[in-house]
Amino acid sequence: MVSRKPLLAALLAVAALWLMPAGAEAKVVWLCKPGQKANPCEPSLRTTVYSPSGKRLGVQNVRQAQRRRADCFYVYPTVSDQQQAQATQVVDDVLRSIALYQAARYSRDCRVFAPVYRQVTIYGLLHPAEITAEMREQAYADVLQAWRTYLRRFNKGRGVVLIGHSQGTFVLRRLVSEQIDPRKAMRDRLVSAILLGGDVTVKKGSDRGGDFERVRACRAARQLGCVIAFSAFNEPVPSNAIFGRTTEPGLEVLCTNPAALGGGSAPLTSIYPSKPFAPSVIGNTANGAISGLPRPRTAWASFPNAYSGRCSHADGASVLQLKAAGNAFQLVPLPDATWGLHLADANIGLGDLSSLVKRQIALYNRG
Repeated sequence: MVSRKPLLAALLAVAALWLMPAGAEAKVVWLCKPGQKANPCEPSLRTTVYSPSGKRLGVQNVRQAQRRRADCFYVYPTVSDQQQAQATQVVDDVLRSIALYQAARYSRDCRVFAPVYRQVTIYGLLHPAEITAEMREQAYADVLQAWRTYLRRFNKGRGVVLIGHSQGTFVLRRLVSEQIDPRKAMRDRLVSAILLGGDVTVKKGSDRGGDFERVRACRAARQLGCVIAFSAFNEPVPSNAIFGRTTEPGLEVLCTNPAALGGGSAPLTSIYPSKPFAPSVIGNTANGAISGLPRPRTAWASFPNAYSGRCSHADGASVLQLKAAGNAFQLVPLPDATWGLHLADANIGLGDLSSLVKRQIALYNRG
């Protein structure tokens, strides 16, 4: 059988050229890109492993794959401390920290591309009257521009994993809906999409039909072109919770357990960088939330089996409910119970998510 990949690569390149506005490429600012100096998405991967109670068990010399055969396209959450409603495209220590915490671990198996976009800032969330529709369109336009530039200049027929959290997931929901879901050539490029903390919707009782008509939820280890999505809680979900529910009739929020795609409960492997998050509103909160965790000399700390997770639909909220092992570190909902464990979404099961991506990339490249 003749491989479809060279043909798909050519079709994507032509489509990207057609969609790219003249002169737009110069506007793309990259937080992470292969070959870029001081790239926060290319750290050491050496990891100290701990028991749930914090006992040191050993060190894993995790190494980047000799040949990374897919790419990851990452859009970060709301982190900007800039004192206006909309961020500029300046790369600062806060952006470098969020890329390290949420995206860098995937660099073991994929080249990570992460655009800087004019997001709504933390100030903007606290002053919603100052946010305009134009600002939200500009945020999406920046990511869309970077996506088209990536396809035209860097993709070269490779499979792509999308990674987003919070505001990044809201942006990627639209990108998938408008640019990937309707186009078979694009869907065939999609290895998977990790869309955390952003209320991806599906039809009730289904694995698609809300945000996406064709791109389905990941429900099996050998499934490709699918979505992993959840918001983490470790307490009953409040009636006024920010995540887990939708008011759209006939729809529900998607929950997929990365450690048990087919359903049920399973132990999770949590992974955190040992380097503290840069001083900031998000950083100070995040550092306080995990202040009791050990910070080894290695770049990462791993905690297998510290938590187990299962998708729960109690009280109409679809969330990943977490239960700590008896002597495991405890996570506190921040900034309050309505947010659940939003700040921990990307790291609480990072070992499972990165292992899943590794398997999906290998399966994609055997196809």
